[in-house]
Amino acid sequence: MIYRDFQNLKLSALGMGAMRLPVIDGNDAQIDKEAAAEMVAYAMEHGINYYDTAWGYHDGNSETVLGEALGRYPRDSFYLATKFPGYDLSNMDKAEPIFEAQLKKCGVDYFDFYLFHNICEMNIDAYLDEKYGIFDYLMEQKKKGRIRHLGFSAHGSYDVMKRFLDAYGEHMEFCQIQLNYLDWSFQNAGAKVELLNSYHIPVWLMEPLRGGKLAALPEENAAVLKELRPEEEIPAWAFRFLQSVPGVTMVLSGMSDSEQLKENIRTYEEDKPLKDKEMTALLEMAERMVKKIALPCTACHYCVSHCPKGLDIPSLLELYNEHCFTGGGFLAPMALMAVPEEKRPGACIGCRSCEAVCPQQIKISEAMADFTAKLNA
Repeated sequence: MIYRDFQNLKLSALGMGAMRLPVIDGNDAQIDKEAAAEMVAYAMEHGINYYDTAWGYHDGNSETVLGEALGRYPRDSFYLATKFPGYDLSNMDKAEPIFEAQLKKCGVDYFDFYLFHNICEMNIDAYLDEKYGIFDYLMEQKKKGRIRHLGFSAHGSYDVMKRFLDAYGEHMEFCQIQLNYLDWSFQNAGAKVELLNSYHIPVWLMEPLRGGKLAALPEENAAVLKELRPEEEIPAWAFRFLQSVPGVTMVLSGMSDSEQLKENIRTYEEDKPLKDKEMTALLEMAERMVKKIALPCTACHYCVSHCPKGLDIPSLLELYNEHCFTGGGFLAPMALMAVPEEKRPGACIGCRSCEAVCPQQIKISEAMADFTAKLNA
């Protein structure tokens, strides 16, 4: 395992994210605890020492399951990170009760790393509003040693990140952004990295495989990469790209089964950054891919718990993207035949509750309406 220096710590360059743990019968809220514990055990045995969870992952169950799995090991043998759930504005005045509940759920007395979760357009004003006292409370916990390192994650624009940094940047020790070769230009991730470097803030990153979409590529794209590095597996290219980005300290991957975990650990046995020719080819390929993407959903499932109709929005958006990519076709209509009428895109009432918590700021209600129109055309 490769390790990176962070202050006086040695962090595994690959961290285990707990947003996509193995589940039972496809139910995101029902984590397969035994399988998750086995993955944590394998990760620990093979040098991963950083574990990332959050209040809302797996419908609120991720912190508990990860805490139980890590509770079998000495507290000083791993670094645990979780986040204040400001992606939901109703939580803004609950910093203390949520933090206390998180400690209990994870079964720890302190968090090694703690983040303001998902700084974005819809919550930046609330995060900066002193009446909620979030910053002051978290700084107080840091002084007490209950938070060892304080940072933030961001899905918002460059300008939103800049606002947050202007307010609290001198106190932020790290920042977690969505970064992969697809989003380098698509979500302006390259400029965000430069912004963080200018503040001398180490980069943590999420979605290295963009929700698994970069783990398997269309044949024509895979062929381009295989010609450059015949020995390299396709998922490894995403990580080799990140090994080439200055300022990146931590790469978080939400691995959902043991095979993904083992493959990623093998990749992180050595640093193999891309050469200039390889980087150019990869980014050119990414540009071609972006043009085909309808909506950048990463299946985080935040939207699902806020939908009054109980729609499986990530699955519907995946089908919508498929329908858009192919210009119609039979795959999406065929898949929807197995979905009850009241759970199809036409059941969306356009309340936009889902959009209020979407890290990607997707206009979900418009997508559902468009999907319905396309299906009925």
